[in-house]
Amino acid sequence: MAKLFVVPTPVGNLEDMTFRAIRVLKEVDLILAEDTRTTSFLLKHFEIQNKMQSHHKFNEHKTVEHMASRILGGETIALVSDAGTPSISDPGFMLVRECVRQGIEVECLPGATAFVPALVSSGLPSDKFCFEGFLPQKKGRQTRLKELAEEYRTVIFYESPYRLVKTLTQFAEYFGGKRLISVSREISKLHEETIRGTIEEVMSHFTLNEPKGEIVIILDGLKEGKKTKEKSNV
Repeated sequence: MAKLFVVPTPVGNLEDMTFRAIRVLKEVDLILAEDTRTTSFLLKHFEIQNKMQSHHKFNEHKTVEHMASRILGGETIALVSDAGTPSISDPGFMLVRECVRQGIEVECLPGATAFVPALVSSGLPSDKFCFEGFLPQKKGRQTRLKELAEEYRTVIFYESPYRLVKTLTQFAEYFGGKRLISVSREISKLHEETIRGTIEEVMSHFTLNEPKGEIVIILDGLKEGKKTKEKSNV
């Protein structure tokens, strides 16, 4: 039966690719890739010879109906992003939604995603958490930060290394400089690093040491009895 496979790919180390993911990418009729150049490197490494087509945030709204029609016509398609699991801060949601709407089977393989190892290695509570991904850059950012200041669960963010120090500065303002935080970068890569401490301490570290690579921030939730919007003593 034709279906859509959502296939996670390594966020760093290529050894994180699963045997099942390799098999699926070899067997499907077509691979939809966020960036065909990036995926070409992955396919070459695992000796996968298959057809590819671009599927990214700039064209996915135009192509989802056509791709769903191809699956209904009998083709099996795999969707990959540049790294990690598609639709988690990457293209993919629109195609999955359209397939579900049309009654097409969707099968998502378990596999790599950056925030899980960052959360587990942070040492912060992982029994309950919320995933924020990238915060709004401008409109709505302050409003969202005010709302998150009252969040009791552990909060997960993605961030660019170029905006990390600015974001941590805002965190100190809205969450208090003494709130615990963990910042992981280059997950599963050669120079993987996790810095833990208070927001003030981690901000000082990355002010002195320019951050590089993909960033995952794990923020401790507001503790019971604490005042909303604790103020930094700095």
